[in-house]
Amino acid sequence: MPVLELIDAAPMLPARGALIGLDLGSKTIGVAASDPDRRLAAPVETIARKRFGLDARRILDLGSERRAVGIVLGLPINMDGSEGASAQSARAFARNLAKLTELPIALWDERLSTAAVERALIAADASRTRRKAVIDQHAAAYILQGALDRLAKQVPSP
Repeated sequence: MPVLELIDAAPMLPARGALIGLDLGSKTIGVAASDPDRRLAAPVETIARKRFGLDARRILDLGSERRAVGIVLGLPINMDGSEGASAQSARAFARNLAKLTELPIALWDERLSTAAVERALIAADASRTRRKAVIDQHAAAYILQGALDRLAKQVPSP
């Protein structure tokens, strides 16, 4: 299955079914999941990165547990719209993950997701320790929610 931008991947997604959202970092991977109707994204887990094979297996296991029909990976695009090393790394991760699954993998612009989530956690009076423990999975939920909202605008509800 190819790795595509979200709008290009949308026709490959069945009408219903959960999506898995990923916020890829150098040390951790934030994971979120949507409900089967794709209305709400929720944080699931933060994976401490080890080796690609182990990380990918955990992601695919979480997807299987939730009967996911697709994966949305945050693409860290620079503020000027260019792609730097982080975006190249995310694309490489997506290509490698695509070799291990039949699930469509969609890329979604994640600019400012971590900053927005951190502001929300601070506003909720989460301690620095608590923020550190959950920020990646909340960033994954933020990324996935943005993708869900965009998909909802693209495809009229039944």
